[in-house]
Amino acid sequence: MNSKLRALWNHPAGPKTIHFWAPTFKWGLSIANISEFSKPPEKVSFPQQAVIATSGIIWSRYCFVITPWNWNLFAVNSTMACTGFYQLARKARYEYGAKR
Repeated sequence: MNSKLRALWNHPAGPKTIHFWAPTFKWGLSIANISEFSKPPEKVSFPQQAVIATSGIIWSRYCFVITPWNWNLFAVNSTMACTGFYQLARKARYEYGAKR
């Protein structure tokens, strides 16, 4: 096996651990949120997007508190935060821009 692949395989946050698979499956949430960018802003759920954005911020910080540092967890949670804040901005522009 290639030395880089072996290093990934044996890493404390590698594919043999939950530290790899949990954030990998969490990408599904971010992908689903990205797929909803085409959804009309009036159908965007404010509470849902607030939770997604807040969760992304909290867990992005947490991934550097745990050992080993988990870059996959950081990437997925940063993406969740960004997509959540983007959806919140779309909703706010629609709600407050439409009333003017």
